[in-house]
Amino acid sequence: MQPRFVIVPAVPIEGESFQIGNRFYAATISGGFDIYDNQEKERRKFSFKTRSEAAETCNKMNAESRNPEELFPLLRTD
Repeated sequence: MQPRFVIVPAVPIEGESFQIGNRFYAATISGGFDIYDNQEKERRKFSFKTRSEAAETCNKMNAESRNPEELFPLLRTD
């Protein structure tokens, strides 16, 4: 089980793209970190640059939630 708010990697940002033959390639950079709400099942768009900033806010949000002891099942990743 996991807490209501968790840290997830943000969607990568596309930098430059180029084409070689019929294939397109894109160079991406890290988009930072976002916070995912396990109760509402949605990604909160905060876009933190570092994981430590995201962790600080995530811990604060978990502490301020209505029932901070409530845990949610782990998401399947297969």
